[in-house]
Amino acid sequence: MEWIAVLAALSGALAVGAGAFGAHGAQGDAVEWLKTGAHYQLVHAIAALVAIKFEAKGPAILFIAGGALFAGTLYLMALGLPRWLGAITPIGGTALIAGWLWLAWGVTK
Repeated sequence: MEWIAVLAALSGALAVGAGAFGAHGAQGDAVEWLKTGAHYQLVHAIAALVAIKFEAKGPAILFIAGGALFAGTLYLMALGLPRWLGAITPIGGTALIAGWLWLAWGVTK
């Protein structure tokens, strides 16, 4: 599960960078997209590390993948890519929710 921890740490670093860019270098809608993406990505990077401590590999992977998809589409729109990418964002959110539900189910066993 070491590779998941590495991805979680890199995800956290990316989230901080995106949040900083949103706070200091972006304008218009991009500010909110970066802020929202950074928030969700950072929370779920930490959640992935916690899930690893519970030996919950599946939820950790969903937190990393869902966070990347959710935040990534917002980051891409903030960088000027088409707004239709926003239609993909909820898929990442669904993966995040699934990760939390899986983790809740797993820790009750």
